[in-house]
Amino acid sequence: MKQYDYKFDDRGEAFLETDLDGLMLTRLPLLNKGSAFTKEERRAFKLDGLLPPHIASLEEQVENAYRNFTGFSQNLDKHVFLRALQDRNEVLFYALLDQHLEEMMPIIYTPTVAEAVQQFSHIYRFSRGLVVSTENIDHIDELLQNTPYPYIKLIVATDSEGILGIGDQGFGGMAICIGKLSLYTAAAGVDPALTLPVQLDVGTYRQDLLDDPLYLGVRHERLEGDAYAEFINKFVTGLKKHHPNVLLQWEDFSKQKAFDVLESYKDELPSFNDDIQGTGAVVLAGLIAASRKSLRKLSEEVYVIHGAGAGGVGVARQVAAGLMREGLSEKEAKDRIFMIDSRGLVLNDRKGLEPYKLEFAKSPSAVAGWTFEGQNPSLLDTVKNARVTVLLGLSGQRGAFNQEIIRAVDANTPYPMVFALSNPTVNSEAIPEDVYTWTEGRAIVATGSPFADVQYQGERYSIGQGNNAFIFPGVGLGIMLSGASKVTDRMLTEAAVAQAEYVSGSRLASGAVYPPISSLRSVSKRVAVAVIKQVQAEGLARVDIPEDIEGFVNEKMWRARYFPIRRP
Repeated sequence: MKQYDYKFDDRGEAFLETDLDGLMLTRLPLLNKGSAFTKEERRAFKLDGLLPPHIASLEEQVENAYRNFTGFSQNLDKHVFLRALQDRNEVLFYALLDQHLEEMMPIIYTPTVAEAVQQFSHIYRFSRGLVVSTENIDHIDELLQNTPYPYIKLIVATDSEGILGIGDQGFGGMAICIGKLSLYTAAAGVDPALTLPVQLDVGTYRQDLLDDPLYLGVRHERLEGDAYAEFINKFVTGLKKHHPNVLLQWEDFSKQKAFDVLESYKDELPSFNDDIQGTGAVVLAGLIAASRKSLRKLSEEVYVIHGAGAGGVGVARQVAAGLMREGLSEKEAKDRIFMIDSRGLVLNDRKGLEPYKLEFAKSPSAVAGWTFEGQNPSLLDTVKNARVTVLLGLSGQRGAFNQEIIRAVDANTPYPMVFALSNPTVNSEAIPEDVYTWTEGRAIVATGSPFADVQYQGERYSIGQGNNAFIFPGVGLGIMLSGASKVTDRMLTEAAVAQAEYVSGSRLASGAVYPPISSLRSVSKRVAVAVIKQVQAEGLARVDIPEDIEGFVNEKMWRARYFPIRRP
């Protein structure tokens, strides 16, 4: 039975219809108004005497919630407060975010979400989302019927093996899914009633989690091989049966699994992997914006990607797409991209090389004339021999871009580009202040986590945050509104171009190659429009879209406001 429904009166005004009443009505976050229920609603839904006499406005509630938020000194405590608010009153939560997004985004997502993931079993408060585990996967049909809202259009699902830069986190990965979906709503206006976070709990290799008496996940090592593949297949089969048009975002899968799962199911359901495709798009967007500042084409640069996981390969693919967009052939594009992992430059004759790395692996002949020591060229060797001009960090290795490496890049170009993108903050490959000092202010710098402005020799440099939130919310909104039958890499490329175009000249002049976080909603709207146009160009739209695409997108974006509530 549906707990509520959207309806419209004779004047076209929206309202919510439900047969819940009393305390049960206040326990549903999307219906609860707290002290803002009107006198009429209090009488009609048996709330008289259960609420304070004063009828508060949403604005008053936001002010009060913000006072409570600022009363906490520790970021994890702020995170727990915001999650508790979301679990109590979803409209108020998003109204608060709307007014303080730049301040609160690092709390609900990176970098604080990393700590929340690690402590998830200890800070667990409220059931949110769906937990599909090895103990209940055979009842997937029943699980999907237990979800609180009937019209699921968007799912973020993780198996928690490759969380940010902190790896296997078992059941704690649910916090990532909740955070991502919060950004879908805050940044792109996706109705939270259409979303569902999903934890695919297939176990963990973390003995400390298995030994923790308070750990809430299943207590065994991770499924692998055929057993893992069968688990994922049962999940997708259930989704296709109950939500055949849902957009599925795969999140924080580890290395080869990320590619295998995406490849296996990208044509089964509209789906994409944000770590691969979203990361690639947001990096390409930053590079396009940086090229406006350097006045150099992307095809003039030489790229090193430090970190050959899912994100690194995704970045390589989108950089190659950007180079081909400028006219290079696929081979010419790939020749300008070098990938480094823990063993040095990735070469295709390496024994035991993971299949997903082969796409951008170099042949030994490509480095035959290089000068280096050891079996493989190191990061520094690659920078010097290939005359690298762009450093892209996705390694999770703190301080990997040291002074010697930065200065080696600086020697190759008048505008060294240094993107230290690993999250959380403690895993950043470089500190922006150091990069500006080592390059005497010439570098173009971006990071994955937020950093304060840098003062160097009388100049103030703003640090652009290469956050996937500039891409995936708008992509998801565009896919859902167009009814796209699949998600293609070209859609992500066009999303990157749209995002890059949003970076203002003044923003670039200050040093930042990404927009401010406060502009996320406007950026997402532009990205969604670009994605819808590309969906149409590829003939993949399954709904009729008006000519005024921007107006269409704007009209469909959910906004935090209280609707009148009526009985059926």
